[in-house]
Parts: sequence; structure tokens; C-alpha cells
Amino acid sequence: MFNGAFAYMRANPKATLGLTTIVVVAAQVLALLLSLWPLAFAGDVDQAVDSAAPGATMFETGAGIASLVSSFTAGVATALSTILLSGLLTVVIGRSIFGAGISIGEAWHRLKPRLWALLGFTALEALAAILLLGIVVGVIAVVGVVANGWAAFAVGLPLGLASFAAAVYVGTMLSFTPVAIVLERRDIISSIRRSFALIRGDFWRVLGIRLLAMLVAQLVAGAVGIPFGFGGQVLLTTGGTVTAAMVALVVIAVGGAIGQIITGPFSAGIVVLQYTDRRIRAEAFDLVLQTGAAHAASGAPHAADDLWLTGQR
Repeated sequence: MFNGAFAYMRANPKATLGLTTIVVVAAQVLALLLSLWPLAFAGDVDQAVDSAAPGATMFETGAGIASLVSSFTAGVATALSTILLSGLLTVVIGRSIFGAGISIGEAWHRLKPRLWALLGFTALEALAAILLLGIVVGVIAVVGVVANGWAAFAVGLPLGLASFAAAVYVGTMLSFTPVAIVLERRDIISSIRRSFALIRGDFWRVLGIRLLAMLVAQLVAGAVGIPFGFGGQVLLTTGGTVTAAMVALVVIAVGGAIGQIITGPFSAGIVVLQYTDRRIRAEAFDLVLQTGAAHAASGAPHAADDLWLTGQR
């Protein structure tokens, strides 16, 4: 499966690495500009880094407010770019599995009608995570107020572990939802049901491969980013000027962008290939793949795209 993730990148580098580079660089540039804004606003490295002047709270200084706003906006921009990139790469991989290529423009054209559903699912997923966290924190806080700290710890530890296990389980069972939204063109609820149906009975295998892929991606991204991060930290600690701090942030951002460009297509490829593998095992989808390969070989890759719709409704 890992070989397949690298194979599709080699087969269509323009639509994978090229597409990833465009989205990641655009997001990183926006996030970088937003990160540099507090420095320019403050005009002083210590004030910008501390997000407050001496003796003042964060919200009493312009640098603090600028830092808060820029961090929030950069986070939103990064999240949106991640969703967009994941959807586009899913389209690219979906075509690549049938042995055909696709242009960046065509990938965007195919994703555009499904983008709102992807955003909606991501928002629901984030809302559920926030709600779960709020319930856990609320229960622990109530127990702490009503009883004492030890009682809160006694309740909070198993509750926290149970919540973590539930989050891992549900997150894994929802792994194929974005793929079903994009490739099978389903709505959010139908895609969630589809993901549960495909993963049920093979949970541990899906989770194991997913965790291993995440570990590999993090190790690669970390290894690539270490020199840039080290250089940026040296500039931050020894420079002492706004210009040096800005250069340091640029260096760190470059390292992060390179890591994402390398690992983004790999991570997306693993998810789609796992989804395809589950369909092969559950629905004999390998016969459909042969039909799709024939369409691609005959010069009609568009017809192969509709073969993803052959799943159970």
C-alpha cells in the first residue's frame, strides 16, 4: 500500500507534487504574512514574541491583539487549504487508480461541486470533538467543585481515557467519509454510513495502517524541517532585531512547506488506497478496476470516474 502511494506520485507528478506545491505554498505565504504582521505592528521583537508590553495584558497592547487575530486567521487558512488539498488529491488518486492521468484544472472542476460537503463534514467533525472535550472538562470541573480534587482526578482519568478511545474509534470509522463524498458523490450522512459500512469488520487493520502512515509522514516531515527549524531558532535567539525575526519565520515556514509538499500526497494516497482495498475485499471492486483500466486505455478516462458510483447505496 505504501508502494502504491509513491507509485501514483511518480506516475503523475504534475497533478500531485505540483498541485500540492501550489496549495501549500499559497497557504504558507498567507500564514507567514499573518505571522509577520505582529512583528511589523510592534516594531520590537520582545514585544511581539511576548504578545504584550511589560506590565500589560495581551488585550491591552496592539501587538497582542495583532498576534491573536493573525494566529486565528492563519489557523483557519491552514485548515481550509488542508481540506482543499485533500479533496483535490483524492480526485487525482481516484483517476490514477484506473491508470489515467488528470490535469490540475480538471481535478478542481471535479472537486468543486463536492467542496461544500467536504467543508460541512469537517465542521461537523470539529464541532463533535469540541463538544466531547467540553463534556469531559465540564464533568471533571463539576466533580471538583462538588467534591474535591482527588474525586475529580478519580473521575477524570477513566473518563479521559474512555473519551480518547471513543475519539480514536469514531475517527477511524469516519476515515473514508471524505473519499465517499468526493469519489462516490454522496451527501454527508450517506458518506458517513458508507465509511462505517466499509470499515466495520476490519477496524484494526485500517487503524494500524493509518497510524503507521501518520508516523512515517511525521518522521519525514520532521526530518526535513529540522535544519530549517534549527536555523530559524538560532536567528530568533541571536538576531535580536525585527528583521532577523522575520527572516527566521520565513526559514521555518520554508521547512514546513517542504515537509508538507513531500508528505501530503503520500498521506492522501494511503487513505484512498485503503478505501479501494476495502471495496475490493467487500464488493469485488477489482473487477470494476479492470473495466476502468480498459476505459483509460481506450482514451476515455472520464467514463472510468463514474465507476466509483457502483458501491451499494
